[in-house]
Amino acid sequence: MLGEYRITGRRAADISASVEQAVGAGELAPGQPLPPMRELAERLGVNPNTVAAAYRTLRERGVIETDGRRGSRVRSRPATTGREFIRVEVPAGVRDASAGNPDTALLPALGPAFAWAAAQGDREPVLYGHDPVEPELARAARAELDADGVPAGPVAVTSGSLDAIERVLAAHLKPGDTVALEDPGWGSLLDLVPALGLRTVPVGVDDDGPLPQDVERALEGGARALIVTDRAQNPTGAAVGAARARALLAVLRRHPGTLLIEDDHGHRIVDLPVHPLAGVTRHWAFVRSVAKAYGPDLRLAVLTGDEVTLDRVRGRQRLGPGWVSRITQRAVARLWADGAVDTPAVARAYRTRRDALIAALAERGVEARGRSGMNVWIPVPDETGAVARLLHAGWAVAPGARFRLGAPPGIRITVSTLAEGEVGALADAVASAVRVGGGRGFV
Repeated sequence: MLGEYRITGRRAADISASVEQAVGAGELAPGQPLPPMRELAERLGVNPNTVAAAYRTLRERGVIETDGRRGSRVRSRPATTGREFIRVEVPAGVRDASAGNPDTALLPALGPAFAWAAAQGDREPVLYGHDPVEPELARAARAELDADGVPAGPVAVTSGSLDAIERVLAAHLKPGDTVALEDPGWGSLLDLVPALGLRTVPVGVDDDGPLPQDVERALEGGARALIVTDRAQNPTGAAVGAARARALLAVLRRHPGTLLIEDDHGHRIVDLPVHPLAGVTRHWAFVRSVAKAYGPDLRLAVLTGDEVTLDRVRGRQRLGPGWVSRITQRAVARLWADGAVDTPAVARAYRTRRDALIAALAERGVEARGRSGMNVWIPVPDETGAVARLLHAGWAVAPGARFRLGAPPGIRITVSTLAEGEVGALADAVASAVRVGGGRGFV
């Protein structure tokens, strides 16, 4: 069945790694069937449950697919980050509302800040053994965190929020542990968790963030970690309000062993207050990236958390990249000190564009969500058809499959560069794309 390739391993992680390595090397071809679980378990001398766990990991990572009695086989396009392939190729002449990027017109100029930071570096070069965190950046970040009610804790700097989340998960969890994730949620995070050998359990999201009853169910079911987006949730725009924060805190108090990770995705682009959940569990982390407000290429996020978590993250960071460039850190600190981003103005610009599209869609009988940030989420009955029809109409939008575990179909529209004169045409196109029979819009 497998030609010359022999699957090896005694643990689920080793078995799945053996298969994935062969797929990546071309030794297992797309469409090639894998042995039935019991047969492979017998061959390897392990419990069938071990092989079942390995196959489950491979399915979650997008390497194989299972079709009932036909068994498991290598996917036609196997990928460790399968969601990255769920995107629309934007032809010339089509308006791109799919990418999730900020409006570059709202980003600050970086040249002066970097020139200043480089000059500082010339006068005081950063060498091996120096503090990995720029003191002024740490002071400014900690002052904001204090003002927002985030518990006291050390500060670390990582290469973006996804890097921070990966390091925190690796500091506490082992392969096979379960993480509760927002559904729909950030596609890169939905890929990262299974890529670390961790299992996922979905938690529903409404405009106020994760649903407390779903969080309770996930933690009661054994999830060891919960990841929450505080504001500007991608893709729905949810923001955790005061009442929802109280309900989630009540759940977390009943599960103090949960690793809580908060991603304040809307930092400096949202004018809604943050309602942190940190501090009621033994281990927690709170992340703020500069990507949306200052530019994705800065690759910098500030991380705080409990002493144990931060000590583990910083220790492991020292053995890898060592630190995030202090020149970049100094530049960001300078941008903060200079007030380079007018947060109320940026938040107002994105809010105006979101509200205009949501209102125009409502007039056409189409439900849409987007409480904060730069995206609007639209439930649709036929995701593939809606994306294709919108592309034909001249609009590229993001397929909801990139952001879903088990949530119903939808599409994400990025409104960051949506002009006032485009709103009506886009709303018409969306309404036409999702409407079925009798002119009725799906809601």
